[in-house]
Amino acid sequence: MNISFEIADKVNGLLTLTIDQSDYQENVEKTLKNYRKKANFPGFRPGMVPMGLIKKQYGTSVKVDEVNKLLGEKIYEYIRENKIQMLGDPLPNEEKQQPVDFENDGPMTFVFDIAVAPEFKVELSGRDKVTYYTINVDDKLIDQQVEMYASRAGQYEKAEKYEAKDMLKGDLRELDEKGNTKEGGITVESAVLMPEYIKVEAQKKLFEGAKLGDIITFNPRKAYPENDSEMAALLKIKREEVGEHTSDFSYQITEISRFKPAAVDQQLFDQVFGEGAVKDEKAFRAKIAEDLQKQLVVNSDYKFLLDVRAHLEKKVGKLEFPEAMLKRIMLNNNKDRGAEFVEKNFEMSIKELEWHLIKEKLVAAQEIKVEDDDLKNIAKEAARAQFAQYGMSNVPDEYLENYAKEMMSKKENLDNLVDRAVDAKLTEKLKTVVKLEEKAISLDDFNKMMQEK
Repeated sequence: MNISFEIADKVNGLLTLTIDQSDYQENVEKTLKNYRKKANFPGFRPGMVPMGLIKKQYGTSVKVDEVNKLLGEKIYEYIRENKIQMLGDPLPNEEKQQPVDFENDGPMTFVFDIAVAPEFKVELSGRDKVTYYTINVDDKLIDQQVEMYASRAGQYEKAEKYEAKDMLKGDLRELDEKGNTKEGGITVESAVLMPEYIKVEAQKKLFEGAKLGDIITFNPRKAYPENDSEMAALLKIKREEVGEHTSDFSYQITEISRFKPAAVDQQLFDQVFGEGAVKDEKAFRAKIAEDLQKQLVVNSDYKFLLDVRAHLEKKVGKLEFPEAMLKRIMLNNNKDRGAEFVEKNFEMSIKELEWHLIKEKLVAAQEIKVEDDDLKNIAKEAARAQFAQYGMSNVPDEYLENYAKEMMSKKENLDNLVDRAVDAKLTEKLKTVVKLEEKAISLDDFNKMMQEK
């Protein structure tokens, strides 16, 4: 086999491979012998089919498979040994690649276009200044978290008179033009209604001060003028039938339920952080503040890495890419979406590719390595964050371990876990490399800043 590589303009490479019969023949013969052992031809016992028949039936297809396998192995071996930073997969050259004759045993030549990454340097030191935003955990934020925990532990209680945000249950009946129950009209027993979410004020006010047993006359179509789904759910009908019911309905209240948050007491403390972990409200708030600070570091680190990216993209400048080749690769990977998709998304893809190459150099320069324990820790933090969303802050470590193992056992999760682990380790390292200009900020201001990006 003969391999040669040319690079005309630093980013467009041409890889030529010439394969002789001796490069693949041994594997072809071996495969055909295995086929012969299993072949089932009329008139021949298994394993006794003449090799000539086997070659005639399978010879060309086996040769194609073996040549393609050999091509893949040798291309990537050559790329690796010669330290060529290839972008995407190689594609056959559209001008120089001649038709290949697989029927005969002469040499076969294959010519591939290779997209090569641009050469550039990335350097960071204490002379590079990057802002690091520390999000303040203030009383407002702690109050919101306390309210959230109390709300999650709360429950509905029965009430006699309607107040805003109460949930009603009652019997709903369609009325005719005279205000009487419509014969054959819609009737829904125990219909659930929350007047607070009625958009039209005139309809919402009809429920003010209502008591158990009261009959309210209202118009669902007017109450939900632009929400067919809400009206269909209330009347237990299909969305396409909503337009047929524009009349008033009577609603006799049979139940009023009022949500009451849990008391901020020892029972709530134990439920959130585990029995006896905190003893009073002051300690409860302090523990919440501690947890919030840990959670908000993730936000700060994310913003920091975004700012490092912007700083380095500006510092590196515009990179030259083999755009025509990359568009071919992108189109080849998105055949079902077509050229329009490629053109629409190409600029963003180049932007992400640029950052990917910059980050690769940073990872190499900072000697970042990801171990199994790193992946497990990232998976455990993901589990912890997910449980925290449901107000579960005292999940036993064994549950987190099991969740992490489950995540790591699924191949589709591994790439994401590796990326997150790399980002986490790189962020920690870079915070010690650049000069941090620390700035305190409220969560509201931080979120506004992120929305403006």
